[in-house]
Amino acid sequence: MTASQSHSHAQWQPDVLPGYRALTLALGADPDGEGDLVATLVHRERDNPRARAVLVVHGFTDYFFHTELADRFAARGFDVYALDLPKCGRSRLDGQTPHFTTDLARYDTALQAALGHVDAAEVLVYGHSAGGLIVTLWLDRLRRRGADGRITGLVLNSPWFDLHGPAILRSAPTSAALIALARLRKMQVIRRPVAEGGYGSTLHRDYAGEFDYDLEWKPLGGFPVTFGWINAIRRAQARLHRGLDVGVPSLILRSGHSVAESSDPDVIQRGDAVLDVAQIARWAGCVGSRVTVVPITDAKHDVFLSLAEPRAAAYRELDAWLDWYLSNQNRSFTTQSG
Repeated sequence: MTASQSHSHAQWQPDVLPGYRALTLALGADPDGEGDLVATLVHRERDNPRARAVLVVHGFTDYFFHTELADRFAARGFDVYALDLPKCGRSRLDGQTPHFTTDLARYDTALQAALGHVDAAEVLVYGHSAGGLIVTLWLDRLRRRGADGRITGLVLNSPWFDLHGPAILRSAPTSAALIALARLRKMQVIRRPVAEGGYGSTLHRDYAGEFDYDLEWKPLGGFPVTFGWINAIRRAQARLHRGLDVGVPSLILRSGHSVAESSDPDVIQRGDAVLDVAQIARWAGCVGSRVTVVPITDAKHDVFLSLAEPRAAAYRELDAWLDWYLSNQNRSFTTQSG
């Protein structure tokens, strides 16, 4: 199925994943000038309606493909929906820069549109990496606007809460320079894809991993990083650091330690090679007042794409939190926001 074919019908269509359907959401003109935007809502087919659903949101250089994770949520009674954000995966149209935006808040439109098609009384939101940052700020804005009372919980998988690297990258002078460069040269690439190896090579089954996915939608070496996009990330992180309240209980899963990026997959099979997990731990308290943070020993950046043992541990921790979440009856924005 080509991109033009998959986006030509505004109704549910068979997805590229067997047993799933996809719905194209038209979002109008791109404020960044790359044509019209669409998002793609993916739905795991099921026999009977369910009272609860989960909405899964991917990170940078990513899209929804993780059927094992979806199956685990389904086994716990959730109807599974996933969103490919504009310019990502199923949603990237010809001529668009992968994942590019100059303001993460613009994703709110896609998230709201997706939520409107989620047929459930209660919704758990799930975000990985940059997606974790995106949905955290979205839920804070929802709460401040009066909220959608159907959203009752948040699960974050290695959320991108700060910029990895030397402290000077997060200094005020560097931030000011980044803002200026983002205005003048928003499309200029500041980080090119990894030439070979790296984190991506530990995931795909044709290399050193266990998972199958589209290498055009999720290339091994990642997509280029631009001034405009990284400035959007930094602005969102700065807002997080001032403190948010998503209004619902949250679970944050992360690796127990970080490892340096390497072309040798064996070096980076047992640790987060993308983010500094100490930063995730540091800023977790900025999400809200009911946050559970669990480090997973030897987990990768995406804890649910880890090797078998740490992946099983991550699922056990998710199950334990879901046990509490599903038994807790005091989970709405109204009661949680104080």
